[in-house]
Amino acid sequence: MYPENLRYTKEHEWVKIEDDIATVGITFYAQEKLGDVVFVELPNVGKVVKKAESVAVLESVKAVSDVYSPVSGEVIEVNESLTEKPELINQKPYSCGWIVKLKIMNPKELEYLMTSQDYIAYLEKE
Repeated sequence: MYPENLRYTKEHEWVKIEDDIATVGITFYAQEKLGDVVFVELPNVGKVVKKAESVAVLESVKAVSDVYSPVSGEVIEVNESLTEKPELINQKPYSCGWIVKLKIMNPKELEYLMTSQDYIAYLEKE
């Protein structure tokens, strides 16, 4: 449910690191809490975001929620599929449901992300 090759935030985002690129989405836990995602507001490619800054907005049947950037970076790609099929976030949060790809600006920020085991322990406290 929480792949070991990813890193996680306390705000329930997941991050896949490949060289200096971070692919970002929301966790299974987050999509479950949100309910059915019906709309995704994606950022513009080229936007620069700081760690913990809102990078996208998800609208579900229950709420509107920000997706926070787990690292500082420049948006180099957005998942255009989500504009037509926002439900991909619910159906496949770790594959087709990714939201943005960022070019990492400060690799030191990666040290603050949780492993899957850390994230599971964090969820047990919530």
